[in-house]
Amino acid sequence: AIAVMCDERMGGCTYDDLKTFVEDQRRNRNEVPGPIKIINNDLIIDELQIARTATYGAHAAVITLGIVGAEVTETLLKACAAVNIEAIVAVASKEEAQQAIDLGASMISIINVDGVDGKVEVVQDLNLPEDRVVTTIVNIRARMDKGLEEVEEAWACRDKGFNCAWISDALYKAGNSVNEHPGAIIKSMKSKSSLRWASPVAQSGRGEGAREYLGDILM
Repeated sequence: AIAVMCDERMGGCTYDDLKTFVEDQRRNRNEVPGPIKIINNDLIIDELQIARTATYGAHAAVITLGIVGAEVTETLLKACAAVNIEAIVAVASKEEAQQAIDLGASMISIINVDGVDGKVEVVQDLNLPEDRVVTTIVNIRARMDKGLEEVEEAWACRDKGFNCAWISDALYKAGNSVNEHPGAIIKSMKSKSSLRWASPVAQSGRGEGAREYLGDILM
């Protein structure tokens, strides 16, 4: 998916940009691969923004529980359901994660938590209704001091049970390695490999447990 920060002050984009992304993907409807989903990542505080998101054709919106509070989050979740768009509730603690689930969230995104263990702790042993599946999204932030450490973090979080990785500034890393560009970072994060078998910056040879190792990032 593509997340568009529809706040000109914070993300440099507007709702017109959101509409542009939606229309661009619609033109790819009959292409292979087909269109991908568009997320409104504005700082959403009211139902008007949800209505605008749906009107412009986006597929999901981000609601930050720690900013708007439980009562507004519940209202916005109902608004999303009414216009048939996904609600991604951003949480920063285990308490917020449980609260989001209790309010009806089916997708939670872990923000402002450092380290794999800290992220896992937020989603561990949550009480889920028997009839609901909750998608867990881990935010991967850029680490400028080391190669592709973000990829290793994504692999580790996947091995711990996260369903999805949200990456942003990590895509802008470049210069330390010929493999560090957006396409390579995305491909390596999506790869089947694991920390058990390989390093994301391996330049040659085969990793331990070669059946699981897919080779270099760039082929």
